[in-house]
Amino acid sequence: MTTLAKVPVTVVTGFLGSGKTTLIQHLIANANGKKLAVLVNEFGSEGVDGDILKTCADTNCPAENIVELANGCICCTVADDFIPAMEQLLSRRVRPDHILIETSGLALPKPLLRAFDWPEIRSRITVDGVIALADAEAVAAGRFAPDPVAVEAQRAADENLDHETPLSEVFEDQIACADIVLLTKADLAGAAGLDAAKAVIAAEMPRRVPMLPITDGMIDARLILGLEAAAENDLAARPSHHDGEDEHEHDDFASVVIELPEVADIDALVASVQRLAREQNVLRAKGYIAIKDKPMRLLLQAVGERVRHQFDAPWGATPRQSKLVVIGEQGDIDETAIRTGLGI
Repeated sequence: MTTLAKVPVTVVTGFLGSGKTTLIQHLIANANGKKLAVLVNEFGSEGVDGDILKTCADTNCPAENIVELANGCICCTVADDFIPAMEQLLSRRVRPDHILIETSGLALPKPLLRAFDWPEIRSRITVDGVIALADAEAVAAGRFAPDPVAVEAQRAADENLDHETPLSEVFEDQIACADIVLLTKADLAGAAGLDAAKAVIAAEMPRRVPMLPITDGMIDARLILGLEAAAENDLAARPSHHDGEDEHEHDDFASVVIELPEVADIDALVASVQRLAREQNVLRAKGYIAIKDKPMRLLLQAVGERVRHQFDAPWGATPRQSKLVVIGEQGDIDETAIRTGLGI
């Protein structure tokens, strides 16, 4: 039976490593009977998050309903990537009840919201809400910038320097666009850290929105799905540093894919990744690693010096090939130095 009702879409935004994929994993597993589809966008040519989510596929969100867009910011490639991907999901034999969009950690959400006015899709979907994730522990410590002390020192030394870092602008644009802010990794932040993070975010918010602490992506889906915000019609209430610009660039950031040989010592690899964050300002590292004498692949994800890893699935028919995606600001990504830091 054909219906004229628009399919609700929830945009999940947030800085690098804030927990977007973990949240969507939880929503897939706790969909309350809704048929879901997921559109995943990553910065860089090697997708990891899409593979992670496909391991969670079930009858309510089959693997074919998880579509990945890599090597390009979703808000910069609307005509070439976003619109065709949405049309693909909407043309499924069984139309999804709700679509989740996981943006790149470097994406600006407002240009994406403008895309919902494109003729091909505007009568078929609506933005149910924008959910911004913020790492509570990092925000409380001011670590949404790679080195806040150095930035402030530079600003103090140059009276003509009054602009914000690119990372700060990305962070502020994401929370300014939100209908709800989720303070992730609440267990690591503690009560004092949560209070500090809330104060930082409230100072930047153009309007009052709920801020909810969560751990490991666990939240009742009813709190963030079904908001009926129609955000595409409410752009004026969501200011951006890039308002008035026809388009924007992500030349401030760069990524490189590093292929590694089999790893014998996981702890040594973790220490190397932490050293890259500390010495070369690497913001994010993620990938699948082949561990010597282990049949399962190691999923490694790092945000700054915080590194998490787990064996997530057998390699099976997939080639045992270790790849690590490394993301940082443009001037900090030196492939030769990164390879040396990883001991290859």
